[in-house]
Amino acid sequence: MTVVIDRATGKRRGEREPRPGPAQRLKNGFHKHWYAYAMIAPVAIVLGVLVLYPLAYGLYLTLTDATSLNTARTIGVNEIDATYKFIGLDNYADILWGPTAYDRFWSHFLWTVFWTAACVALHYGIGLGLALLLNQKLRGRTLYRVILVLPWAVPTFVTVFGWRFMLADGGIINSGLDFLHLPTPLWLEDTFWQRFSAIMVNTWCGVPFMMVSLLGGLQSIDASLYEASEMDGAGAWQRFRYVTLPGLRSVSTTVVLLGVIWTFNQFAILFLLFGNTAPDAQILVTWAYQLGFGQQPRDYAQSAAYGILLLSLLIVFTSFYRRWLNRNEQQLAI
Repeated sequence: MTVVIDRATGKRRGEREPRPGPAQRLKNGFHKHWYAYAMIAPVAIVLGVLVLYPLAYGLYLTLTDATSLNTARTIGVNEIDATYKFIGLDNYADILWGPTAYDRFWSHFLWTVFWTAACVALHYGIGLGLALLLNQKLRGRTLYRVILVLPWAVPTFVTVFGWRFMLADGGIINSGLDFLHLPTPLWLEDTFWQRFSAIMVNTWCGVPFMMVSLLGGLQSIDASLYEASEMDGAGAWQRFRYVTLPGLRSVSTTVVLLGVIWTFNQFAILFLLFGNTAPDAQILVTWAYQLGFGQQPRDYAQSAAYGILLLSLLIVFTSFYRRWLNRNEQQLAI
């Protein structure tokens, strides 16, 4: 066998050059794409300061017993050093398996799961119904769209305060029920009605987003598919099931995932609606706020631990959700 050697380089022809190391590859990539690195550097710095650093510091706090009594603080001219200490995973163990684990975590977790499922289901169901209605040729359709988007366009605190006034004992809702000789629930005092009110207000605020997103998805479906299905004798339900829903699959999966994440972490509506007066209607994120900022002494470590648990739950859910979607898409492709 004859081996041909390049006289200029002294290497055998066809022989692969050794792969550069990670440092050399990084250096080569920087020289080749320095402009892209320069463009993303400001965003990376902002994310690092506003997201990564607080996340890392919060993770560190979960491994300590930090409270408002043992952290560094200044009282007058006196500067008091921090005295909290490292305790490992004790905060997580206390939250998940401690003597008050059910009252402090699991009861709020179960309510959070129900709250998220109920709100997202109502958002999607009502939003889809309104999107189907507005996708029809109606007189004044543009005006209807503007009116239905208003709850989403109005600032959240204005909407929630408006609902709070209406749900008060002397509000318009109870006044109307009393006029009709119907029971007047304690919307803002009784636990059941507090939860019902929270779901109702969140549904009012969240439906417009679903409606707009699904309406855009409906308008992207090829009209020839409906014409072909009608020619084949398909009824309204069959067209909805075999044309509309498959055509909305990509939009639906995205808006449902966003809805779950936003609703699971929905703080503003519950806090503005009840403040600290509804302990049994608080979801995990508002309970974490209560521990860290709504009581004395403030339990920073436990509050941060709740935040890390929330993040972990959403990461796990997102992973399983995407895996389930990919498996369904593979089955449909077959």
